[in-house]
Amino acid sequence: MKLKTRSWLTVMLATVLTGTLLTASVRADVIMDWNARADAIAAQAQVGPFPHGRILAMMHVAMFEAVNAIERRYAPYKLKLTAEAGASKDAAAAAAGYYVLLAAYPDRRAELDGAYVAMLAGVADGDAKNKGAELGKKAAAEIIALRADDRADAPESYRPVTAPGVYLPTVIPAGSMQGAATPWTMTSGSQFRPSAPPALTSETWTKDFNEIREIGRRDSKTRTAEQTTIGRFWFLVGPRTYNPIVRQVAMARDMDIVDCARLYALTAMAGFDAQIAVFDGKYTYNLWRPLTAIRNADQTNNPATPRDATWLPLGDTPMHPEYPCAHCIVSASVSAVLQSVVGNEVGDIFLTSPTASGVTRKWTRLQDYNEEVALARIYAGFHYRFSTVVGKDMGKKIADQLIANQLRKQ
Repeated sequence: MKLKTRSWLTVMLATVLTGTLLTASVRADVIMDWNARADAIAAQAQVGPFPHGRILAMMHVAMFEAVNAIERRYAPYKLKLTAEAGASKDAAAAAAGYYVLLAAYPDRRAELDGAYVAMLAGVADGDAKNKGAELGKKAAAEIIALRADDRADAPESYRPVTAPGVYLPTVIPAGSMQGAATPWTMTSGSQFRPSAPPALTSETWTKDFNEIREIGRRDSKTRTAEQTTIGRFWFLVGPRTYNPIVRQVAMARDMDIVDCARLYALTAMAGFDAQIAVFDGKYTYNLWRPLTAIRNADQTNNPATPRDATWLPLGDTPMHPEYPCAHCIVSASVSAVLQSVVGNEVGDIFLTSPTASGVTRKWTRLQDYNEEVALARIYAGFHYRFSTVVGKDMGKKIADQLIANQLRKQ
């Protein structure tokens, strides 16, 4: 089967990060089609990385559970589904994806109905189609129920720290409750919580502070044009930065629907758990960003870290604490999952980004993609080097636990 080209996919490609290998041969259209549509809806509706990641994980685990119940190749996640003989895997995946997305986006029913009908049109009418669709619907309902109380939408209760009567900026930081959400594979958000960041008088702090003060500043004289491009390229965050990579890897390996469903489920779970883990760490340590640290460096009793009263980063600093690096942990977790499945050498992977118009990045090794993401956060003036190192380590630990315990080959 060939990956289908549709008008909605063309729109999605124009608005979100994507690859350039969408015409390659693959036998898992339904899995990729729902993933691309979920990304497009999230971009259009401006859904944040965390809720989008949650929806993707639910959708992809539901699709995996459905098709894997028909051809029991891997251990299920948690569902105990029984497939009727002859049930269609394509119909099962189509239904599982449809019902999860419909629950998440009921206002998009017309759009989702049209996509679902188009997917089922490729399956011959009859018992196989009906049995598969019913199985997919059941998988979606059970995954939705499983995640109903996962605390992912807990009300924001961040308390700004101040003295009575003293003004503080009134924008509430993002994600203060995310670390308490229920993970897919970790025992809790704190399972891989790192040790505290380095002291403000330490050698590591001094070195990394001065590095980002020079290379991460908006008017840097040491950051090269290439580094500036990389910094801007990765301003976009969340699942839309790695889904195109998963897509290209699956297509290059010509994965069938079961293996493709498993790969997407693993990367979606890893990416979501990475977000939980990193926000647990961020709000545990509440470390100041370079923008704050550099403008207040005279308060640290460290003469080797000079204050710069007008310092600005290359981009707009994300609205949450600095440590650890979120983009780093997410890319590391996804990269490690992919490496465990297909290896580090993956041929050419191409990506474009709406935050760096006209730029295409290319890698042949997944590790190089992961390293570039980490460096980009230093070039952008967002993260100290030690935070990127810790983030990558956390991502690898999450991926290793996931691969060792979930969706294993039977």
